[in-house]
Amino acid sequence: MFRVLFYSPRIAPNTGNAIRMVAATGCELHLVEPLGFDLSEPKLRRAGLDYHDLASVTVHPDLTAAWDALAPQRVYAFTAHASTRFDDVAYQPDDVVMFGPEPTGLDAVTLSDPHITAQLRIPMLAGRRSLNLSNAAAIVVYEMWRQHGFSGAV
Repeated sequence: MFRVLFYSPRIAPNTGNAIRMVAATGCELHLVEPLGFDLSEPKLRRAGLDYHDLASVTVHPDLTAAWDALAPQRVYAFTAHASTRFDDVAYQPDDVVMFGPEPTGLDAVTLSDPHITAQLRIPMLAGRRSLNLSNAAAIVVYEMWRQHGFSGAV
C-alpha cells in the first residue's frame, strides 16, 4: 500500500492526525528523526484517538535508514515551489510521498536527494504559503487511493 514519509515533523497533533488517516486508509506512515516531539506526547495520542493500534507507523533514525528500509522505486517530494501538480501523477501502490517539517518544508539539500523521482505541489490560491501537514498528506493519500478504486474500502 501507499507510503507516507514525514521528514522531521515538528508538531505532534499533525502527526497524530496523520496516524488516524493512515489507519483509515491502510497506508503506512514513516517518520524520520529528529522529531519535534515525543511519540508518547498527550497531544499526539489525543489527535490519533484510538487509531494507534490500527496504524502502521515506523520511525527511522535518519533519511538513509528510511531509504534502506523502504527501498523505494518512486518518491514524490511535496513542495509549494514545484511545477507539477499532485493529481498529474499515476500513483503505484509502493510509491512514497514525502513531506517536510512544519513550518519550513523540505530544504534544497533534501529535495536534491537522488531517491526523489519528482517534486509535486498541491494547488492553492495565490499568496498562500502552505497547507497544514496532515491535511496535505490526506489530500494526496486519498487521490492515490481513489486512483486505485479505493481498494479495500467499505
